[in-house]
Amino acid sequence: MEAASYEARRGQIEDYFDRTALKAWEQLTSTAPVGRIRATVRAGRDRMRSTLLSYLPDDLRGARVLDAGCGTGALALEAARRGAHVVAIDLSPSLVDVARQRVTELLATHPVAGQIEFRSGDMLDPALGGFDHVVAMDSLIHYDEHDMVRVIESWSQRTRHSMVFTFAPRNPALAAMRVVGRLFPRGNRAPWIEPVAEKSLHRRLAKGVPQFDIGRTQRVASGFYTSQALELVRP
Repeated sequence: MEAASYEARRGQIEDYFDRTALKAWEQLTSTAPVGRIRATVRAGRDRMRSTLLSYLPDDLRGARVLDAGCGTGALALEAARRGAHVVAIDLSPSLVDVARQRVTELLATHPVAGQIEFRSGDMLDPALGGFDHVVAMDSLIHYDEHDMVRVIESWSQRTRHSMVFTFAPRNPALAAMRVVGRLFPRGNRAPWIEPVAEKSLHRRLAKGVPQFDIGRTQRVASGFYTSQALELVRP
């Protein structure tokens, strides 16, 4: 891993979600009313979460799952309902606090078969240990293709069964939005979404993580939200 590239980007992401965008993200991931544009993003994220969860076994009892970039905890909660021990980690301590509070309130009235261990920090920390499944919903989309594959390589060394993640598929609309985004003052910008060419990504993955096969894939497009799920499985 080229540490300078990965760590610089990681710092930008942490700063943005922990400070600049916390309130907006908390609202987007709640049931509170939002505007038309954000409603399309919320709907897209809900569909993507369901897609990634469909790639995991229905019965996760005894399994250890990493929710890398857990945000406000919705996916972690669903995995715990299937019986998993979930390690839910995010760079933003503030988002993790929101997730912990929301999940604690829900579990008070609706206990689950599994458990969730919330942490803030680096999703590549070796101290997190090994996992049966790794899920990364929209937590790699801010890294370029090179760093994305290096992250997945790192997880592959500690993952027993599958890794499911999302990437931003390269398309003209996303490229145009990225150009427009550069016109805003730096302090108001979200970290760049890095579009990835699917065929190129597949080639890099075949070379970088040959012990995993490429499985199912599904693109979700909902207004201003476009993301693609990809499954990697051990044969």
